[in-house]
This record gives sequence, structure tokens and C-alpha cells, in this order.
Amino acid sequence: MPLNSMTGFARADGAVEGVQWYWEIRTVNGKALDMRCRLPSGFEGLEAEVRKHLGGAVRRGNCQLSLNLSRDRAAAELKVDHAVLDQLVGLMAELDAKVEVAPARLDGLLAMKGVLELSEPEENEEARQSLEAAVLVSLEEALLALQEMRRAEGKKLEALLQDQASQIENLTAAARDCPARSGEAITARLNEQIARLAGTNATLDPDRLHQEAILLAAKADVQEEIDRLFAHVEAVRALLASNEPVGRKLDFLTQEFNREANTLCSKANDHSLTAIGLDLKAVVDQMREQVQNIE
Repeated sequence: MPLNSMTGFARADGAVEGVQWYWEIRTVNGKALDMRCRLPSGFEGLEAEVRKHLGGAVRRGNCQLSLNLSRDRAAAELKVDHAVLDQLVGLMAELDAKVEVAPARLDGLLAMKGVLELSEPEENEEARQSLEAAVLVSLEEALLALQEMRRAEGKKLEALLQDQASQIENLTAAARDCPARSGEAITARLNEQIARLAGTNATLDPDRLHQEAILLAAKADVQEEIDRLFAHVEAVRALLASNEPVGRKLDFLTQEFNREANTLCSKANDHSLTAIGLDLKAVVDQMREQVQNIE
């Protein structure tokens, strides 16, 4: 299964027997699957089915889905509410006996709220079921378009993550091969520091200096961090090749990358190794930012 982004948008239109509609679906990154459905009045009964379809297409992310529906005005009928009209006529007659007013005009009476109504044609159960089925078919079309967009975005993210994994691997190799990690380099730096502090160029006892260098090298050893960084790179590549949603696992790995890079920087006994650690942290931050968008 290709890598999927959690960011996507899709729209699908449909029409049948004087009814038009369109679905809109928007998804963004989220820790879990959060679905929000907005359906027009009279279609609330479809929500459970809509959520079922959406849950089958999207496993993680914040999803907003809406159905917008309209009917042809030509199919609607104008109806007069005779009960309301009779009440108005009776009221006018009653007021006319008390107050001299101009006779009521028909257009004025019809303009009164509740007298004239635009009613939709009655819909039988069979027609209703046919409409709902057609609406759900177009929902599937929108979901397919959404999945395609999320896959396309996921493909771009995968390329970025593969490149960032390679950068981390190369920087880890540079840390492993850094000359500053050698015992000879540590001994030379220790000798230089002691001579500077003592204000003399005299050298100390070679055996004692060697022992101190060994202690410093042990404290500054980053081999375990290097080994774990290499292992995490392999884990990232394995996840990118898997058939399951891997966003959460990749997020965890970026935290582990960051932890190892921080430790490497704190143990570094030379500016060259520190520089490598800082470069590692920069790449890891970039990776973590991209991982937040992966399903």
C-alpha cells in the first residue's frame, strides 16, 4: 500500500429527476480519525451510512464532509393556505366595522406570511430510496478522488522522507568516521589543554596522560548513539515499504532520532562532531514536520 498523506480535498456532483447535489470532503492531519458530517434537512438518516463509507476510505485525520442539495423550482408547486386566508379576510371584515380602511387587495393578502407557500412535490418511498442510493454512489466517487489525492501527496512525502533518511545515514557515518573521536586526537587535545592551563609547554607523564585520555574517551564515546541512529534509519525504510498506515510509528522514530542527536551533541568533545550533531538535529526536525502529515 502506498504512503498516504492526511491532507486532501475532493468533490463529486450528481443529479437525478430534478434534484442536484454535490459532496465536498476536506481532510487534514490529526492524531486519530475525527469525522464531521453536515447533511441537509431530511437526510440525517444517512449519517451512519456516510460515516461507514468514510471510515472505509480514511483511517486517520480530521475529516469534514458536507452534502449540498437543491431541487428544481419548476417541480415545486404554489399552494394557498385557505385556512390562513379565511382568517385574514374575517379579520379585515371585523376591523372594517370599527375603522374605516381601504378594501383589502388580493396581492396584499397573498403577500402575507403563511398564505402562499412553495411546496415540494410529494415523494414516495421508492423515489426516496432511489435518490439516497444515487447520493451514496456519488459519495463513493468523492472518496475515490480523495484517496487518489492523498496517495499523490503521500508519494511526494515518501520521496522527501527517503532523502532525509539518507541524509541522516550519511551524517551518522560522518560522525562514526570523525577523526576527533580517535584516542590520539583526544590525547593531543588533553595535552594541549593542560599545557595551556599550566602556562608551560612541558609535557606530563605519558602514562598518566594516556589514562586520562582513556577516561575522557569513555565519557565521550558515542558509538551506541551511532549504532542506534543506523538502526533507526533502517526502521524508517522498512516502514516506508510496509503495507500499513505508518504515521504514528514514524513520528515515534523521529523522537528517537532527536534523542540520539541530542546525546551525540552533549557528548561531543570537538567542534567538528558537534557540527555533525547539529546538522543531524536540523534534518530530524525537517523529517518530523513531514511525518505529521502521514496517515
